[in-house]
Amino acid sequence: MRATVCAIVAAIGLLAQPAFAQADRTAASFWKAVQTTCNATAAKPASAVGQRIAKTAIDEFDGFGGHKIDANGRLFHFGLTEAEHEEDEGGSQQATLGHLGWWRIMKYWRTLYGGDPTDKLEVRAYEGASTSTKDTDAATLLRPSAADLLHAAAGVTDPVAGEALREAAMRAAIVDTSWSAAFISYVVRESGVPDTGFQFSNAHRAYIYDAFATSAAELAKTPDAHIYRACPLAATRPRVGDMICAQREPTLTDMSDEAVRERIRTELSGSPAARTIRRSHCEVVAHIDRGARKIYSIGGNVNQAVSARKMDLRRDMKFSMALKGNCGGAGSWTLPRTGQPQHGPEKCSLNDKKWFVLLQLR
Repeated sequence: MRATVCAIVAAIGLLAQPAFAQADRTAASFWKAVQTTCNATAAKPASAVGQRIAKTAIDEFDGFGGHKIDANGRLFHFGLTEAEHEEDEGGSQQATLGHLGWWRIMKYWRTLYGGDPTDKLEVRAYEGASTSTKDTDAATLLRPSAADLLHAAAGVTDPVAGEALREAAMRAAIVDTSWSAAFISYVVRESGVPDTGFQFSNAHRAYIYDAFATSAAELAKTPDAHIYRACPLAATRPRVGDMICAQREPTLTDMSDEAVRERIRTELSGSPAARTIRRSHCEVVAHIDRGARKIYSIGGNVNQAVSARKMDLRRDMKFSMALKGNCGGAGSWTLPRTGQPQHGPEKCSLNDKKWFVLLQLR
């Protein structure tokens, strides 16, 4: 009996091997063909659209006055953040709206959702948290929209208190609602890209999956109007206007960038609800310093700001995946953590992300 079972298992294994081998050959053939297309485009100068996208990102970063991250992944300039306003050192009571972090981010949301996006933004609260004095108390998460709070503020008759309540509701919503994809959508739309060329969304995954679908459509010689295709990141020279994207799925921490790309490719034919790469982040390639072999990217909601980061390129001007940074050795941080679990060494570089794909302008 045992011999029979072993024989059946062995037979199943032999039958499965050709299927796995065929899948591997299909994946290799697909990405080889995609890489050929990506290389041909990368050899050309950046397009006018790419230059506009890069300029729009730089202009918005300059206007926001956000953080700067160097090539070692260290934040060397701490700028304006989402909940702050830039105060005049002279103590002036006047302010320019563009110097209010939350106001600039509302501009991104308005571009994405129209004049009043407040019903799309949530404000997080915890039941009883405003009156409780015990840090061990359990609290249920409450998730009203900013529109709900603005409706309540409409009943306030004092104009000063009413305006303060409305702004407080919007500022809280900006803090509590992720806005990095809204920033990308703002930059691309402001650069003159139509709805047919880009899926403006509050989630990066929308245009990441679109870019993979475009790569597949190109190989099948099927018409596709989207402006970005998906290219292997470490193998493709970036140009201004392209995007670099990272995934933040906890269950995929140990998965290689090649495996993540292949997973997305295989999920294209399935239901969007079943797609597994949901937590992600993209940034615009804003500048390439060829002499120094550096790439500058700009993204939103990076440490609560519009931030610019500088990263290394290899000698072939392709993206370097070696972004670990240097903390000064394992024993350089010796602050005791009384009563807290001791984890492994923390990341030292703010550039050390699970970057896995280049969205290349076609």
